[in-house]
Amino acid sequence: MPEQPAPGAAASIAALAATTSPGPHGLVSVAGGDGLAPARWPRGLLGAVPPVVALLLAEAAVRLGWIAPHLLPAPSDVLAALLQMLRDGQLSQHVLASSLRVAGGFALGAVLALLLGALVGLSGFAAALLTPSFQALRAIPSLAWVPLLLLWLGIDEASKVALIAIGAFFPVYMGVASGFRDVDRKLVEVARLRGLGRVALARRVLLPAALPAVLTGLRNGLSLAWMFMVAAELIAASRGLGYLLTDGRETGRADLVLAAIVLLALLGKLSDSLVATIEQRALHWRDSFGGTA
Repeated sequence: MPEQPAPGAAASIAALAATTSPGPHGLVSVAGGDGLAPARWPRGLLGAVPPVVALLLAEAAVRLGWIAPHLLPAPSDVLAALLQMLRDGQLSQHVLASSLRVAGGFALGAVLALLLGALVGLSGFAAALLTPSFQALRAIPSLAWVPLLLLWLGIDEASKVALIAIGAFFPVYMGVASGFRDVDRKLVEVARLRGLGRVALARRVLLPAALPAVLTGLRNGLSLAWMFMVAAELIAASRGLGYLLTDGRETGRADLVLAAIVLLALLGKLSDSLVATIEQRALHWRDSFGGTA
């Protein structure tokens, strides 16, 4: 006879389920200890609580003199710097320059990673041939590529886009290769018994089974593309958020440095949310525990 959970454990599980449970339309129910009806909070609102609390604490710490303003400017001062750059037209130039570099580098790196990752994931010969080299290249730090790219491509846009493409390539490649390689063999055998050809097998079995890992790789690659963009712009750039970081450091303006960091966080979150939305729609058939990205 299978063991049954103890009455006390069952009651604890039921109480936990009643206390916090996901609801429809991305709402989370949180029941209070007084037995009142559970409050329903949108997930987006819950996610805004930590940064809002951190901003309020930072503002209070600076205004009360606990932290020196030249070390950590108040969030209101950072907002004032952003508004000033917006009025001067500099903000849009920096954001547009960095966004275009990330878009170009990510597109280049992701396309190459999708092709090579699929080849390695579907072909044992290609995996034996290419995997050792790619694993060695993946271990090279990003800044180690910079002198070589500057020698080959100069200090123009090509070297920056190439560095971003390198950063985006490996997470996408790993996701695609592992996604195809880890497809359940039973699914492939059943599809072959049903008479599916190679094209139909790839379209109806392999691609849907590997899609979660592929999309996860794309999200990770996009995040690294933003990181490599900063490294590229710190080297030689006259526009962009990396240049803004350098300018703030050289002029001793911590508010500019923090403004660039805030913009990087916002742009990274927006781009990741876009890919996450695509992921949710492409994988709507999944009945997973997490449910949301």
